[in-house]
Amino acid sequence: MSDQIVLTGIKPTGTPHMGNYVGALKPLVEMAKTNKTFVFIADLHALNIIHDPNQIRQHTYEIAAILIALGLNLDNATLFRQSDIVQVSQLATMLMNITPKGLMNRAHSYKAAVDKNTAAGLDTDAGINMGLYTYPILMAADILLYDTDVVPVGADQKQHVEFARDIAGYFNHVYGETFKLPEPMIGADTGIIPGLDGRKMSKSYDNVIPLFAPESELKKKIMRIITDSKLPEEPKNPDESTIFQLYRHFACESEIADLRARFERGGMGYGDAKRILFEKINSVLSAPRTEYERLMANTAELDTVLASGAARARSVAEKTYERVHRAMLG
Repeated sequence: MSDQIVLTGIKPTGTPHMGNYVGALKPLVEMAKTNKTFVFIADLHALNIIHDPNQIRQHTYEIAAILIALGLNLDNATLFRQSDIVQVSQLATMLMNITPKGLMNRAHSYKAAVDKNTAAGLDTDAGINMGLYTYPILMAADILLYDTDVVPVGADQKQHVEFARDIAGYFNHVYGETFKLPEPMIGADTGIIPGLDGRKMSKSYDNVIPLFAPESELKKKIMRIITDSKLPEEPKNPDESTIFQLYRHFACESEIADLRARFERGGMGYGDAKRILFEKINSVLSAPRTEYERLMANTAELDTVLASGAARARSVAEKTYERVHRAMLG
């Protein structure tokens, strides 16, 4: 068991898909086996995108159920709703008073929104709310509240951790040593997880495979994967195949090597390759899918888990916020 405290957040803005599983959910479950981990469902962060409370609640349940079904170790991992910890909003308010506006102007999410407006000939801040603009401060509060040592992130999210370090540094300089300086942990490069059309799997492209799609839907989705026009007897490049790229995240090394060889020597049609992919994914996810469906039919059980996690998280958050309040207000 590592002494390091790990923290990660998942925004409930959609139903997780295979790309989310490979890039974030599976590594998180593995990490929580050996590390004290805080896992929050970032419903406050979702508010700058989704204004339907029913959607946020539904996606919150989905994420909680998926993590539990995948085997998240709830002895090591504290799983909770972000909004159940009032101290995170209180801390964000405190941090706003020492965070330079110029830092927020450099945030990738804000700059991307401004660039999009500029390209469309709109006012630079059209449609941009303060939730988006101050997103990095709330994220810093999430990170700093639990004395976090390590934050696993993709390379494109590294800036959030860097901002949290900067803000903690500003605070410590003014008020004395109060916060740890967290470190980003960039995940292993899993490559781009391709969707049904070969592009990056993304809800915006409508090319996703839902993680716990029913068996019949899973098979239908996989059989829709777009391939080239090579005949069964022709050799095929596995590294250019969506089928193979998905398969390698679910199969063992010997199975991966075997399928690679079958692609390269020819004699296997894409229909057969898709059936192999379906059978492998279905065998790996069948039991977790059954547990997920059970949990989604019993959301009171999920509420209990999330409430228990919130109580554990709150016991840490209260101490951190008290420390900050004392430093700033006496």
